[in-house]
Amino acid sequence: MLKPYLLLALSLFAGIRLSAQVTLEECVTLAQDNYPLIQKYDLLKQTKEVNLSDINKSWLPQINVYGQGTVQNETPSFPESLAGIISQTGATISGLNEWQYKVGADISQNIWDGGTSKTKRKIEHAEDAERQAAMDVQLYAIRERVEDLYFGILLMDEQIEQTRNMQALLQSNLDKLRSMQKNGTAMQSDVDMVEAQYLSTNQQLIQAESASGSYRKVLELFTGKSLAGQELLKPDASIPQDLKPDRPELRQFEAQLLANEAKNASITASTMPKIGLFAQAYYGYPGFDYFESMMNRDPSFNILAGVKVSWNIGAFYHKKNDKRKLRLASDNIIVERDIFLFNTNLKTRSQLDRIDELKAVMKENDRIVQLRENVRKAAESQLDNGIIDATALLSKLTDEKQARLNASYHEIQLLQNIYQLKYTLNK
Repeated sequence: MLKPYLLLALSLFAGIRLSAQVTLEECVTLAQDNYPLIQKYDLLKQTKEVNLSDINKSWLPQINVYGQGTVQNETPSFPESLAGIISQTGATISGLNEWQYKVGADISQNIWDGGTSKTKRKIEHAEDAERQAAMDVQLYAIRERVEDLYFGILLMDEQIEQTRNMQALLQSNLDKLRSMQKNGTAMQSDVDMVEAQYLSTNQQLIQAESASGSYRKVLELFTGKSLAGQELLKPDASIPQDLKPDRPELRQFEAQLLANEAKNASITASTMPKIGLFAQAYYGYPGFDYFESMMNRDPSFNILAGVKVSWNIGAFYHKKNDKRKLRLASDNIIVERDIFLFNTNLKTRSQLDRIDELKAVMKENDRIVQLRENVRKAAESQLDNGIIDATALLSKLTDEKQARLNASYHEIQLLQNIYQLKYTLNK
């Protein structure tokens, strides 16, 4: 009957252990999501929507409402001979009044803008992609910083583990020497020497734990997650098969080239004629009928409408140079991209060589550790038989500790170099 409850308890325990583990990939994802820069992506999206909305509104009718009043020292009037003839009919001709006023509106509507609004939309989309790519580059750099912290913690944790193992060995031999000293088969100086080494090792343990704690606190700031009691798992050691780089910088270069292509189209659009409708309407004095306004000074409603064609010929003067400037800018981007790829390939080759070197070194790690352990065990036996003193034993203990530490360091350094290669390639 107890078996189901035992299985349940074991499964719950396993779940607790599982939840107390964290991977490098989780830390990188959390750090990128937690980084304040991530908020700018939403701001960029809103900026793009506003800019596109403004471009689309250029097709709405443009209305300008105004009011004005003027006074003139001279106004149009009938010739005296004609005025005399008209006055004989009994009509009064006063001419235009020097005081004139109107309230009105000018309305214009684009029919064809030569492709200007279309190219503006393309430019906005291209520049938004360029801004997004630039932010991707900044955000990608967080990955390297998080990985450095992660592997720094792994190195410190390995040092802590090996130091604790060293302490256990020192404590075992210290207890043995104290017993031998009581029996008169070991000197007090031997006991003091091993105890001093134990205390020194304890100092090293405190320093390593402090360094590990500091690294964890910085990593917690990046991820926004508490790592207290969390076990950092060693990541996968597989080397990327595809060595072709896929860095966000390359997408940024491509986005810059596409933005220049969109700007190139705007140069062509600037040389095209523009066609639109227009209308002018106002209420005031004088009206469009000057003869009526000369004879009658009452305000009137007036309207004028038509089609307008405009062509900025001056745009042709700069077209060639403007296109050349964009072409030179694109050529410069291509050169920068080639330099980036060249340096990336050099770095990749160097990292691959370093990985091969570490793999070759690690082949002998297990054998060295085994030999150092055998020598240490032999030294402990010799100490029991009074053949060697504590100084010789401490030397063998230190050699074994260093061999184990080197083996652990080589393993983590290999993982770190593999992930530096993955960072270089974005794999």
